[in-house]
Amino acid sequence: VQLQASGGGLVQVGDSLRLSCAASGSGVNGYGLGWFRQAPGREREFVSAIRLSGGNTYYADSVKGRFTISKNNAKNTVFLQMNSLKPEDTAVYYCAAGRFIASTHYREDAYYYWGQGTQVTVSS
Repeated sequence: VQLQASGGGLVQVGDSLRLSCAASGSGVNGYGLGWFRQAPGREREFVSAIRLSGGNTYYADSVKGRFTISKNNAKNTVFLQMNSLKPEDTAVYYCAAGRFIASTHYREDAYYYWGQGTQVTVSS
């Protein structure tokens, strides 16, 4: 499975960005896709995830109500719409694919494949 993330950039506080993660490869439809982020000097943390089949969605508390994850099954692409961005959202965002269940969606070890990161910088 290959993952291609895009859509990062430099924005102002309160602005919006939409990240995309295009997945390709054998059996990709059986995976869930997630977004993680890593800020400078901090550990990587879970942001959001969605199953490509079924569509269950999951969010970190820090982004609930501001971020929305969605998918285009025809293109095996997942989107992360990020609204009301804050300086603390500044990080490198990574998409990942794995076979997680409800109790493991936030765990890095539930994801087998990782894409390259895309930088999101929110300037105040």
